Amino acid sequence: MNDIILSYLSNLEENNNRDWYHKHKAENKAAQIEFEEIIQMLIFEIGKFDNSILHNNPKDLTFKLTRDTRFSHDKSPYNPTFRCHISSAGKLPVPTGYFLSIQPWSRSFLGGGLFTDMFKDATQKIRDYIFKNADEFLHIVNNPDFCNTFQVMGSTLKNVPSDKKKIFQVFIFYRKIERQDFRIFACNGLTRTDGCYN
Repeated sequence: MNDIILSYLSNLEENNNRDWYHKHKAENKAAQIEFEEIIQMLIFEIGKFDNSILHNNPKDLTFKLTRDTRFSHDKSPYNPTFRCHISSAGKLPVPTGYFLSIQPWSRSFLGGGLFTDMFKDATQKIRDYIFKNADEFLHIVNNPDFCNTFQVMGSTLKNVPSDKKKIFQVFIFYRKIERQDFRIFACNGLTRTDGCYN
């Protein structure tokens, strides 16, 4: 990981106030430039297997450091994290894409999929897609390679959607990469009584 980025974010985390932020705009700019270079490298590498993202400009994929503190107990004005979402629609949450989050102290991650808390209709869209493509979904989640890589957990819905003949279950996929709590995917699926995700 780039020292310029981590040093800046560490300092911002320790001095999370507007005075410090405005006095260190040069460091912010240098770190942003480095981050955009990392994003460009990711675009090229991901583009080798997903060319739908090659048109993106790194500057258009990043999120601001400022936080909306209106409904938060934490009133610090900045989120000391460099984040980007890379998809065929730029940083929009739909369609799904690739998410990079850089934070100091080994809290960075790179993942793919859809973060359902980004917009309220996400869960229903995922449910509908899985329902329409149940065979494909079950083929993926019952594949031995998938079962050996991901652990599926979750709880059954209390109120099953009335227009669905199959019972839905919400669950989270965990992949063990260096740390046991490294989470990279979240989605909805169909409840089963057999297969690898009981």
